[in-house]
Amino acid sequence: MTARVRFKMISQIFILSSKGDHLIYKDFRGEAGKDSINVFYEMVTALSGDQPPVVMTHKDLQFIHVRQGGLYWVASTKTNPSPFTIIEFLNRLAALTKDYCGSLSEKSVRMNFALIYELLDEMVDYGYIQTTSTDMLKNFIQTEAVTSKPFSLFDLSNVGLFGAETQQSKVAPSVAASRPIMSSRGEQGGKNEIFVDVIERLSVVMGSKGVLMKADIQGEIRIKCFLPSCSEMRIGLNEELNIGKSQLKGYSSAVCVDECRFHQAVKLDEFDTFRILKVCPSQGEQTVMQYQLCDDLPCPPPFQLFPSVEKDYVNRVLIFLKLRCDLPPKSTALNVSVTVPVPKGAISMSQELSSPDQTAELQPKNKALLWEIPRFPGGAQLSALFKVDVPGLSSASLLEVGPVSMSFELPKQTCTGLQIRFLRLSPTQTGLSQRWVRYVTHSDSYTIRI
Repeated sequence: MTARVRFKMISQIFILSSKGDHLIYKDFRGEAGKDSINVFYEMVTALSGDQPPVVMTHKDLQFIHVRQGGLYWVASTKTNPSPFTIIEFLNRLAALTKDYCGSLSEKSVRMNFALIYELLDEMVDYGYIQTTSTDMLKNFIQTEAVTSKPFSLFDLSNVGLFGAETQQSKVAPSVAASRPIMSSRGEQGGKNEIFVDVIERLSVVMGSKGVLMKADIQGEIRIKCFLPSCSEMRIGLNEELNIGKSQLKGYSSAVCVDECRFHQAVKLDEFDTFRILKVCPSQGEQTVMQYQLCDDLPCPPPFQLFPSVEKDYVNRVLIFLKLRCDLPPKSTALNVSVTVPVPKGAISMSQELSSPDQTAELQPKNKALLWEIPRFPGGAQLSALFKVDVPGLSSASLLEVGPVSMSFELPKQTCTGLQIRFLRLSPTQTGLSQRWVRYVTHSDSYTIRI
């Protein structure tokens, strides 16, 4: 009995939209009223900054929350549990919701509220966490998911999928990896497929003369499995993969990372010698490896900016930007946006863009102009001239222009050069199974000083 009291944890679980709409509410113990939802939202919105504390207290009630998919995932408790345990549970609940609903958004939660309540009933009993295992839960979940095409930064219709080994010529449908793992009672959702994503996030700071001042890369290998059974999967990485700053770079083809971390289910007995990861994937999504490279960029920066800022007439500033994409000729950057801070008091803007598919607008509230380019081929160069009207413009106001920040996606490539050599399943699947590998790099922070 003492052990049960010690591990007593959760009084309530609720999911809120970013506007505070009540999407899911489950009271396990009757210790706190339903008004605790409003109390939490008032507390979280009253705080300044974009990242409020994960743990907040109101009288004798503690709120622990995470943000996933633009939603608040909240647990309340009157005991004093480990917040890390609750955070891990909430993250796992969000991951399971994505696995079973196909995507993670306010719309998917609203459409699948019955399924999520069924998940909570199986995962938590009277405040005690029972299980978060996908393999165990799929034996009990009976409600079918209602699906719709989700929004994703890595929409497969934009970046494409490339198969491992003999699948090179095939491309998966755009929603192939964004569907529920279960489509009907006890059956798998769709084809026997497994997806492996190599995702990198690039942070760069460049000087006014184009000199690279700082470069960091955060990467991960993520799998999403739709196979009914797979005892083991072997993922072969680059044979010349060096880990650690102290190792020699070796040949030019070597891939270097500073450090890497693995999921606890990954077996590493062949990693040191052959750079092979072995894992027994369960249905759903999981990250098998995370890695980082600091203060180094093995490839040229994807973009170079050549800016010019000058005063024109009395109350107008001219901003001329020439942007070059240094990707290989067959590569393309997607959803490129360039944000340029402008002097405060700017009231209007006119622009001259080098192609009709580009757009630009002045955002007075943000004191910035936004230049958007949907597709940017490698080796191409685009330009834009902005004429910004600023009443009372002075020479000192020109110093308020910049630094420039960019966001973009680079499909089909990684900046570190990390590649999947092969993807093998054991035992060999009896039915037709497909294996897909996708590479994508997107900007985490890309800043260019003017």
